[in-house]
Amino acid sequence: MQKPEIIDRGEISGAGLITEEEKKAARHCIGKALELGAGQARVSLSKSVMDSYSLLNGELDKVMHSADRSIFIYLFAEGKYGTFSTNMLDTRSLDGFISKALETVRMLAPDRFRQLPSPERTACDAVTGKETGLYDPAYPEITAERKLSAAMSGSMLYNDKAGGIAGSCRETDRYSIISEECEYSDSVDDNYTADSQGFEGRHMETSFAFCSELTIQDNAGNRYSGYWWESSPFLASLDVKDCSKTALERAIRQIGPKRHRSGKFRMVVDRTVSSRLVSPLFNALNAMSIQQKNSFLEDSLDRKVFSSGLTIMDLARTPGKPGSRLYDTEGVATSDSPVIQEGTVKEYFTNTYMAGKTGLAPTVEGVSRPVLMPYSSWDSKEKEISLQAVLESCGNGIYVCGFNGGNCNPVTGDFSYGIEGFAFRNGKISHPVREMLVTGNMITLWNSLLAAGSDARGCSRWQIPTLAFDGVDFSA
Repeated sequence: MQKPEIIDRGEISGAGLITEEEKKAARHCIGKALELGAGQARVSLSKSVMDSYSLLNGELDKVMHSADRSIFIYLFAEGKYGTFSTNMLDTRSLDGFISKALETVRMLAPDRFRQLPSPERTACDAVTGKETGLYDPAYPEITAERKLSAAMSGSMLYNDKAGGIAGSCRETDRYSIISEECEYSDSVDDNYTADSQGFEGRHMETSFAFCSELTIQDNAGNRYSGYWWESSPFLASLDVKDCSKTALERAIRQIGPKRHRSGKFRMVVDRTVSSRLVSPLFNALNAMSIQQKNSFLEDSLDRKVFSSGLTIMDLARTPGKPGSRLYDTEGVATSDSPVIQEGTVKEYFTNTYMAGKTGLAPTVEGVSRPVLMPYSSWDSKEKEISLQAVLESCGNGIYVCGFNGGNCNPVTGDFSYGIEGFAFRNGKISHPVREMLVTGNMITLWNSLLAAGSDARGCSRWQIPTLAFDGVDFSA
């Protein structure tokens, strides 16, 4: 078996990872598949490189470099369909691989709905891969020394040892720091997709990230952990200086949890975990879930199902924002469109295959960059809706900062999640709470929406802000 290619950093240029020779090999796959009897074919060639620098207690602990290359070949032959992948790109090896792949496809059961999307639905503007504005042209010039420096600069304990000011945020009379784990990472991903109907598309993006986790111990010997991260498509926009400090603050505020009685309370969900309550909606809007009778949103298209305050847009074509893309894995063009608008379901995620199976109009295979729009049931005139404003408007309740296990039934929408966070009173946090359980139904929950903030984290692909709900069931 041919070993995976190791990509040398010298090969990384402003033109991306994928070379013209590799694109030629990908197109060769399509021609060879048609020559051997396939009716249609698609290829997707991906290359990526990632570097990471891990620190433990302010000292370099681990350095990792990884590179990957793969080509996926989608074959449609005699009403049958199969997907195959390899890392080989020499034409002789590919010819034999495709020949055997087609033999396998011909042994499968026919499925008349397997086909490529109509050419008019595919994107025609993803030419260089840089159209989404997610590629940092400085990436090829970033040295190992600069990466290590970025990792070190984000470590509180490293800066403390070096005479920095980070140590001033410690409260050693209440706790001691057990460990600090930090990691800087960067990556570049390059994808080239083409099919036998003439579609060609390319998507390139870089990513820079830093994360920190602090573990502390209070005077009673109890341990708590706090985590924080930052990321950006551009190194110049990556701000790492307060990551460890924020992680430490998030650990400190967990000290001294108290029991809380069961009952119905207003629930405020932190922006870092609020996507947990949105994910079941997108799963239920997937045409495959609907076709398999595994969706609590079956027959909901163009119906008002949720609170009028709920609007989720898929802003897939916002340049420079994580999650933006011009086409999905089928090559179908994305668009900026509403998923749920003022409580009304506006879109099912229906790929070409599921459109044939269900009779639904084909759309895209899934959400790209969901943006939950700000809302306040208190008729707030403020353009910005912060966490503090939501807490003050809610008055009393439970502020959820973490979900610990649990699940949502995809058929009924009933959910049960373990949570941790804080009780708040008169708009102010009073004490930490842990090991509580929140239960309910997704449709009922989203009909009790009180507010959605304007504070979604810019570094996240899913733009889901602070959320507030009324009358939610909590068990102590």
